[in-house]
Amino acid sequence: MTGTSVPDRPPGLGRRRLLTAALASGGALLGAGALSGCGTALAADESTVRLWDLFSGADGGLLNDMVRRARPDMPGTRIERTVLEWGTPYYTKLAMASAGGRGPDVAVSHMSRLAGYAPSGLLDPWDLDVLAEYGVHRDDFTDAVWSRTQYQGRTYAIPLDTHPFIVFFHPGPARKAGLLTRDGTLDTEAFSSPDRFLAAGRELAKASGKQGIAFGYVTDTAQGWRLFYGLYRQTGGAFELPEGGPAKVDVDRMAEVIAFMAKIVDGRTNPKQLDYAAAIASFTNRQTAMILSGEWELGTYRAADPEVNAAPFPTVFGTPAVYADSHSFVLPHHPDPDRAHRRRTHRAVAALLKAGQIWATAGHIPSYGPVTRTDAYAKLRPQSHYAQAQDHVVLDPAVWFAGAGSDFQNSMSQVLQQALLDGLAPDRAARAMVRRLNTFLAKPSPA
Repeated sequence: MTGTSVPDRPPGLGRRRLLTAALASGGALLGAGALSGCGTALAADESTVRLWDLFSGADGGLLNDMVRRARPDMPGTRIERTVLEWGTPYYTKLAMASAGGRGPDVAVSHMSRLAGYAPSGLLDPWDLDVLAEYGVHRDDFTDAVWSRTQYQGRTYAIPLDTHPFIVFFHPGPARKAGLLTRDGTLDTEAFSSPDRFLAAGRELAKASGKQGIAFGYVTDTAQGWRLFYGLYRQTGGAFELPEGGPAKVDVDRMAEVIAFMAKIVDGRTNPKQLDYAAAIASFTNRQTAMILSGEWELGTYRAADPEVNAAPFPTVFGTPAVYADSHSFVLPHHPDPDRAHRRRTHRAVAALLKAGQIWATAGHIPSYGPVTRTDAYAKLRPQSHYAQAQDHVVLDPAVWFAGAGSDFQNSMSQVLQQALLDGLAPDRAARAMVRRLNTFLAKPSPA
């Protein structure tokens, strides 16, 4: 965003709201020029819906395609995108703009960030009756995802997608190892306990003549946490984070999960010291037969192996649970929104959701159910093979300090790396994670 600078405090932005914005974003306060040009964007004609998002590269191109596809469903309206840097910079700018009532008409946010925004007054709720007029209803979304859109009985996010942590595999060695069903999908029963999962890894290594399962976690700020939290939620163990603490968790089950994770990367049949990029390389170069990864890497894997397949993360500890997040549409707070323009914004978002088949080509699972129930979606491979993951997704704990790109994820991943790479005993790692949880909980919520 470029243009003239704005005052340190936009009109109506008091010290508390300023601090709230910074804390909710997980970043530092921005200087006077941080929101330069945001005010001028508001001067666009009333037919323009201004959208902030964090999609660059291939995803950005797909969103442009969705905007074009959506035009017939939003006559007289144009969507103007502003693409910002992913992570803390994005969420800091969004929080600051929302706190000052100078945000865009609509923005994309990870659902896991909602707990840091809705309670702080940084977002306005959606009008479900207006969305229904344009063909979008609550029943069009799975319960697992929709439950996270709520705050005090109102809806503060409309899910665009679910992007889960899943497994990708090369069909050749998986078939040779006897791990595929008759229709070519993964036999998840073969991975349905810690012992079976590890045995399947050994069989994949034998079948490929190399190594079994890759997982890139070294120095990564989120991968360790993603694998841990999905598996922990499969155990059914409590994970309650009341404001002020202490955390209510099952340390024994945490240690059990960490011990299992350490066996996955013990360096025997599966590689041990892999960072994120090295894990991707090992899989694309067929040094490993399977990888534990986010669906967002589908394009990379398919470019290396057009036949690559995928499946929801197997239920290893008894209760179906798949770690995920969700890109969602939120309404940045405006002190006195124009009702007609808000209606126009609702219509534009409904039109984008209906164009979700385009978004699915990147690997993301469209949250709008009418898209995933079409024959066209059923023909997408391997996307349709892991679409059921959205029925069992678990997002980050609904606390203000957690979520995508947060210091919380990084802090948890640091402890997990000590256990997986440096030999920290699982029970000690679990207790260290609890101490860090309590440190976060001791910080006052900005809401």
